[in-house]
Amino acid sequence: MKKLRVLVVVHASLIPPEKLEGYSEKQIDEWRTEYDVTSTLRKMGHEVRCVGVLDSLTELRTMIADWKPDIAFNLLEEFDGIVTYDQHVVAFLELLRQPYTGCNPRGLLLSRDKALSKQLLAFHRIPTPQFTVFRRGTKFRPARKLRFPLFVKSTVEDASLGIAQASVVDDVTKLKERVEFVHEQVGSDALVEEFIEGRELYVGVLGNERLTRLPVWEMVFGSMPESLPAIATRKVKWDKKYQTRYGITTRAAADLPPGVETQLDKMSRRIYRALGMSGYARMDFRVTSEGQVYVLEANANPNLEAAEDFAQSARAAGIAYDELLARLMGLGLSYQAEWRAYYG
Repeated sequence: MKKLRVLVVVHASLIPPEKLEGYSEKQIDEWRTEYDVTSTLRKMGHEVRCVGVLDSLTELRTMIADWKPDIAFNLLEEFDGIVTYDQHVVAFLELLRQPYTGCNPRGLLLSRDKALSKQLLAFHRIPTPQFTVFRRGTKFRPARKLRFPLFVKSTVEDASLGIAQASVVDDVTKLKERVEFVHEQVGSDALVEEFIEGRELYVGVLGNERLTRLPVWEMVFGSMPESLPAIATRKVKWDKKYQTRYGITTRAAADLPPGVETQLDKMSRRIYRALGMSGYARMDFRVTSEGQVYVLEANANPNLEAAEDFAQSARAAGIAYDELLARLMGLGLSYQAEWRAYYG
């Protein structure tokens, strides 16, 4: 790949330094992804600048107008604290006719709204747990058609925000308590779905029209007590001490039941296309002991930290981290956004 002017778009509080010296591990963890991406791009010979976005797009527009980057490397996950608003920033990039990495606005819209995405997947007959949505401001009524245990989470938040062991409930009283928690503490509608006991698998996908499926990855819950449901809580995903305590890790999935990997491959591609995604994504699945496969959700623009699942699974496929970033930029440069039909 030729040397490019790359504008890395990050949250205003996550602009990384050029070197790690002098920073604590806790500080580094905050902007590790941003550092991994920017430092690797510089090592690849690209000219890299960062722009922080909080609640205004003025600086982003100015940087694009003045510097004219070849591509914007999008690492935003929200705008002004609102997760679903990152799609508007990407739409803004399209309005400026600025190529960018990652998913397009429509794919972000459809995948970020977990209830809407599950409705679309059900329409396409892609197996997903039975569910219902409890809207904020409405009277609580038990979900009579759903079977306990049930799993309660936000309809829009990601990174396991609001997910804890208490998210799995086995009676109406606990269901009401957890729904109210999501409404009041997370500040969103609550998605309630039947809890699927089984292995938690992740499948990464790269591409626009032609798709590449990465090796199947698995969340291994280690020695967590059997009394606790095996779910990817916020502590399981992000608390390193908790992970070490119970031996929680992720790794390439082994000994999958016959035919499951083929199902995962086909379903991942169908989900990607059904939700209009582009760039890259990670699909989360549960597989029962009988080999039944259920999709939990589709994650556009998953974490790109070098040590995280997506990059690890790419590495297992023979794609080094720098090559992965190069592929993502190549996909961004070749993505056929609407403006290209008019302006080329």
